[in-house]
Amino acid sequence: MNWKVIAAVGAVLIISGCAGDTEKSRTSWEEENWGDIEEEAAGTTVELHMWGGDQGTNEYIDEWVAPRLKEQYDITLNRNPIETEDALQNLYSEKEAGTEDGTMDIIWLNGENFRNAKENDLLYGSFADALPNVNDHIDMDADTNAYDFGTPVEGMEVPWGSVQFTFMYDTEKVDAPPNSIEELAAWVEDNPGEFTYPEATDFTGNAFLRHFIYNNVDVEEVVERGYDEEWINEQSSSMWETLKEMEPNLWRNGETYPSSLSQLDRLYRDGEVSMTMGYNEARAESLVQNGTFPETTDTFVFENNSIGNTHYLSIPFNSTNVPGAMAAINYLVSPEAQLQKQAPSMWGDSTVLDLDTLSEDMRQKFVEQDRGSSVLDAEVLNEAYQPEMDAGYVEWAEDRWEDEIVQR
Repeated sequence: MNWKVIAAVGAVLIISGCAGDTEKSRTSWEEENWGDIEEEAAGTTVELHMWGGDQGTNEYIDEWVAPRLKEQYDITLNRNPIETEDALQNLYSEKEAGTEDGTMDIIWLNGENFRNAKENDLLYGSFADALPNVNDHIDMDADTNAYDFGTPVEGMEVPWGSVQFTFMYDTEKVDAPPNSIEELAAWVEDNPGEFTYPEATDFTGNAFLRHFIYNNVDVEEVVERGYDEEWINEQSSSMWETLKEMEPNLWRNGETYPSSLSQLDRLYRDGEVSMTMGYNEARAESLVQNGTFPETTDTFVFENNSIGNTHYLSIPFNSTNVPGAMAAINYLVSPEAQLQKQAPSMWGDSTVLDLDTLSEDMRQKFVEQDRGSSVLDAEVLNEAYQPEMDAGYVEWAEDRWEDEIVQR
């Protein structure tokens, strides 16, 4: 089932019959005492469904989080690798069929996927304020947490990490990394076959394309307008011209593109291309440390053009273990778990916690943590940072890339 079809017809097909009865009959766990929730969660299994394409991310969940959840809370955490769109399609099918007992307890999402899940009533509801670690350490009113690609969060998901789009390159092959899209285009022309990017249907490939939007139009105007298809079509002609000019000099002459970030990473690992990329300023560090990427890997961002966003955890509408899901998410945003998540040997992305709310000892651990030599200075990242745009631009980039680049 195509997710775009789901999004288009969802408002007509959802919210009927037994779905409403289920909503009324289930326990409103967000209103219960936290001690009772933890007691109910003990001895249960929590099914976490998430994108599984990053080795450091998977190791963090499997080798660090899961054992501690079991030891401290007697919760068994199972990580189920799945593309987020596929997970939402499954949820939508269960919604239509009136399936009250689902197979997912926690889902990792953001952006277009959160918007579609929210609009189609695929989520449990507003639960974030019930979690002690959210109340104690996360500012849910901050714009970076309160809006997910322009969609109000309204407590339906909990911030899990903050990341910024960064390029990785081999310093033995690239003397001076490009500072802008124009410089990247020039580098590609001078170094044919050494660069490519994932397809627009891939999360990272789509984010790469959205940098071209900010390169063509004023950032504030994009954010303030929200999604405006007619306007962006008028503004984006030079974007597609640049991409078309780059294409003949891409890997395999631009005749094919990596279908995923994992495939692009393999091309970089094997030396077929000189650069890869990713929505995490620190993801290269663990890949260098474990030998996946060459030791000569470093990172760069475009000057004044590096999109950053927050990613979240949510609970599906038909989770059979809401208490376990809430307890697990509460632990995942604890200072202990967030500090380890930021470690370069694990995931490496930035914390969502307000450091001023932490004990002085814990705050110093975050401040003094060595994130690795390949991670750019915070000042460089902050100067380049640009906010995510409305989720509508994700689908727009996907559709237009197909029309302008693939089908031309």
